[in-house]
Amino acid sequence: MAKVGLIAGIGVLPVEFMRAAHVLGHEVVVIGVVPDVDPALKAEADAFYDIGVAKLGKIFKTLKKEGVEELTMLGKVTKEILFKGLTFPDLKTLGVLKRLKNRKDDTIMLAIVDEIEREGFKVLDQTVYLKPFMPKVGVLSKTQPTDEQWADICFGFELAKQMGGLDIGQTVVVKHKAAMAIEAIEGTDKCILRGGELGRGDAVVVKTEKPNQDVRFDVPAVGIKTLMSMIDSGCKVLAVEAEKTIFVQQQDVLDLANRHGIVICAVDQEFVDSRKDA
Repeated sequence: MAKVGLIAGIGVLPVEFMRAAHVLGHEVVVIGVVPDVDPALKAEADAFYDIGVAKLGKIFKTLKKEGVEELTMLGKVTKEILFKGLTFPDLKTLGVLKRLKNRKDDTIMLAIVDEIEREGFKVLDQTVYLKPFMPKVGVLSKTQPTDEQWADICFGFELAKQMGGLDIGQTVVVKHKAAMAIEAIEGTDKCILRGGELGRGDAVVVKTEKPNQDVRFDVPAVGIKTLMSMIDSGCKVLAVEAEKTIFVQQQDVLDLANRHGIVICAVDQEFVDSRKDA
């Protein structure tokens, strides 16, 4: 089996990808590009390197040395890095930054993907080994949504799609068909905390993929940290786009959600349309 490269940020998602690739017989070469990547990556990877996100030239050289031809990028690399300034970027990184027309998420990620592919690598679909983590339409928690919550889920789904179409973010927090928060540079968890506080309890969190989502990067994902942010801010519903969202640590998340009476469900456009027509 071919070696697979994994450019890893923060969170459990890179670990799940690595383990799934191992089950299928692949060796995995991991590049940790930010501090505090999951320790399991270093412990379980076939090869592991700490190389800062601003050192694209060194990342490419290392992957070529390891014989990697295909790779993916998973895990959180905080967007604030690009606005606070990269530490000592190399020439390859400076070239990518110079070509950016703006600093929208998709602009940045497409520029990085293009540079990776110019170096001769194939960038994989992020979900290629993670399909089992992407739930189908249905309510996953013991607690069922109320009619009012269903209305907010449908409202939030359409709002999230609109925001994604503008390349602003994938997550919205709503209550009584009003937007409490829309994800921007702060990321999902801070958006949830802000929206839950403004909603003063019982708010609904909705996360969808962007229209025309490029599955090579920024595929929506949720996990235990998402739920902890909801608990801390009093949000009561998490709705994700069915078969488009990676849901990691599922059993732990559902157990905790059930203890707190939180709804977790997966919906799609067809389901939302059927609720509106009912």
